[in-house]
Amino acid sequence: QVRLVESGGGLVQPGGSLRLSCEASISDFRILGMGWYRQAPGQARELVASMSAIGEPRRYSDSVKGRFTISRDNPNKKLYLQMDNLKPEDTAVYYCNTLLRNINYWGSGTLVTVSS
Repeated sequence: QVRLVESGGGLVQPGGSLRLSCEASISDFRILGMGWYRQAPGQARELVASMSAIGEPRRYSDSVKGRFTISRDNPNKKLYLQMDNLKPEDTAVYYCNTLLRNINYWGSGTLVTVSS
């Protein structure tokens, strides 16, 4: 069983930055490949960024490549998403995700709103 809790969302102006955090409750965080997804109103949930248990490779959707950076802190069992040069189309609920023993685990999400 894995519990994921996201934080760090909020309202930011276009061009601004936010850093999302995801804290995992699991005895050995190092075994988990992790990902960030987002879901905008009326749209399907989409994968934004992912990284393997060993850290590489890191993958990004084309829409965020060059602007977002995924990283992890294994001792503190945290996953991060640094989001720079935010655009209004980045507005969505962002979810932390992992797959363990064929079960998908999700956090409850954190809302990011990019607006002037």
